[in-house]
Order: sequence, then C-alpha cells, then structure tokens
Amino acid sequence: MSNILIQLLVIGLVAGVAGGMFGIGGGAIMVPAMVLLMSMDQKFATGTSIAAQILPIGILAAIVYYRNGNLNIKYAVIIAVGLIVGNFFGALFANQPFVSSELMKKLYGIFLLLIGLRYLLFR
Repeated sequence: MSNILIQLLVIGLVAGVAGGMFGIGGGAIMVPAMVLLMSMDQKFATGTSIAAQILPIGILAAIVYYRNGNLNIKYAVIIAVGLIVGNFFGALFANQPFVSSELMKKLYGIFLLLIGLRYLLFR
C-alpha cells in the first residue's frame, strides 16, 4: 500500500473512533491531520473531509447509541437540516477569493482554542 493510502486510512480510523466517542471527526481530527501531517492546503483538506462525510458514516454508531437510549432522532434530524444549510453557506464563504488558506487556518485555530478553553475553564 502506498504511504498516502495508509495515512488516509489511519486518519479515517482515528476520526471514526473520535466520532464514535465524542461526536467529532471532520473538523477536529481529519482536517488538522491532513494539514499538519500530510501538508495539504487548508481548503483542500476541508473539502476532502466534507466529501468523506457525505455517506452516512455514523449510522452504525448511531444504532449503538439509539439501542442504549442515548439518541433523540427528532433532534438529530433538526440538527441535520442545520448542517446541510450551514455546510453550504460555510463552503460558499470559505471559497471566496478573499479568504486565503492562511486565514482559514487562523480562524480554525481560534475556533479550536475557544472551544478548548471553554471545556477546560467552565462547566
């Protein structure tokens, strides 16, 4: 197997485990891994991450959570509608000529820092 194929499979596996455990994966695992470990462009990594998530990747994990009483399908559908609309507008913004990959990295870093600080400092 090629080195790139192995790296992509490992990124997918780690993101899948994190998704199953914490409900994260694309933005928190796959994008940084592709940018930092594989030297991909920020926008290219974001687009690749979104494309990888098009299929219902979480269906098996969702079944486990549902069977254990830890899933509200109505809430999930409402969130999914927001995700569809939000992903569209986020992609439109990120692909504007005035939005560089460097700006995307900085905005993403600020986002992760704020989320991390919120988790660390507040209940």
